Amino acid sequence: MQTVYIAGGAGFIGSHLCKRLLADGYEVVCIDNFLTSSKKNINPFFSNAHFHFLQKDILLLTEHDFEHIPLPQYIFHLASPASPNLKSPRSYMSYPIETLRVNSQGTYILLNLAKKMSSRFLYASTSEVYGDPKVSPQVETYWGNVNPNGIRSVYDEGKRFGEAITIAYVRKFSLDARIARIFNTYGPHMQNDDGRVVSNFILQSLHNEPLTIYGKGKQTRSFCFVSDLVEGLMKLMFTKNINGEVVNLGNPNERSIKVFAQLIKKLTKSSSQIVFEELPADDPNRRCPDISKAKKLLGWEPKVPLEEGLQKTIEYFKTV
Repeated sequence: MQTVYIAGGAGFIGSHLCKRLLADGYEVVCIDNFLTSSKKNINPFFSNAHFHFLQKDILLLTEHDFEHIPLPQYIFHLASPASPNLKSPRSYMSYPIETLRVNSQGTYILLNLAKKMSSRFLYASTSEVYGDPKVSPQVETYWGNVNPNGIRSVYDEGKRFGEAITIAYVRKFSLDARIARIFNTYGPHMQNDDGRVVSNFILQSLHNEPLTIYGKGKQTRSFCFVSDLVEGLMKLMFTKNINGEVVNLGNPNERSIKVFAQLIKKLTKSSSQIVFEELPADDPNRRCPDISKAKKLLGWEPKVPLEEGLQKTIEYFKTV
């Protein structure tokens, strides 16, 4: 049985990845310190003999941590705060130094582990490396338009560094590594206080509170359901002979934030009013992936329609 390590495995995407890997017959080691994640996301897995949990900051990992758990053939690095919302206690703006360190020093530590163990490595990057793009949809060869010291830079530049050091290990040590640029993802297990637009709109709608839109709502996003994203991550990790590849994973169905808010209001049958607040600094005007490479290289594209995925997510939030 092959073993997979998931740094950040108790997070939103990580917990879904744990579930999928266990279902597919892998030994899974989840590493998380619960900084912006939750133990409830992984509670169902503790009864599975093939699930192992290490509660620790990856910056503090030592060789002793691996003495009593299987050694990995594969390592996913998903550990990082991800929400940009200023008002969220779970955002990377609440943990700026931690965000920079987990994507720099933390990536270095996990790359060295992968090198020592001859493990295949996947770094979870983000569409935020494109910044406020001048090109849309964004293709992997686009270098981006990023403010290196703006309010969002701790995440944007942290991820850009994580990509750079991953590719450096590919070039210098021939490490078998690949990079996923993840676009907006949603679904069950999102934290209700993470400040992301999907969870914000759903919770506000369910409580008939005003739906808060920043700016005029003309900025666009494309939302990928978490099961589709996990399928993309699996294909990116387990496809052979794609060492060093950088691949967009997301849904190219682009909609404005205002239209998205109206859709959630309709699906929840909410009486919420839409209100507008000041647009945060460096907020991208457009965000839409070109997934041509994922289709060609991995045979992957998202399958879950937005309305279907939102309905599943709404039902989840009704229970939390």
